[in-house]
Amino acid sequence: MALKNRPVPREKPLPDADVHSEGFRHTREARRSALVEDYVELIADLIEDGNEARQVDIAARLGVAQPTVAKMLTRLCADGLVSRKPYRGVFLTDTGRKVAEESRIRHQTVEAFLRSLGVSAETARIDAEGIEHHVSAETLEAFRKAMTAPR
Repeated sequence: MALKNRPVPREKPLPDADVHSEGFRHTREARRSALVEDYVELIADLIEDGNEARQVDIAARLGVAQPTVAKMLTRLCADGLVSRKPYRGVFLTDTGRKVAEESRIRHQTVEAFLRSLGVSAETARIDAEGIEHHVSAETLEAFRKAMTAPR
């Protein structure tokens, strides 16, 4: 533990600039895609739960205003992830369903891994919501292996 006014020493020297920047680039890309993934995953959940995802329901579940949702839905339509029908809800395209499924699998894997470490169900659910967007395929596979390895 670091003392006040004393920096924590690095364990290793700084990596090469190209290698170092790759990590930051990956994080920026994950941040950009996280919101899109959250929306399509929620839309898939709402459709699965009640056959229709309405703007008002999306706003309530994400804790944002309806105009915020409307703006994002316009973006998701332009990206080919959702379609909208007048006086109806929002529907996922085939591409949107694929993104939602991949996001759900990542979320479930991260959440299950955290639970296997003894993290409470509520904390694991909340933490998985953020981690799922930043975790690599390699790390997800390591999580799966760790959960199935004999103890």
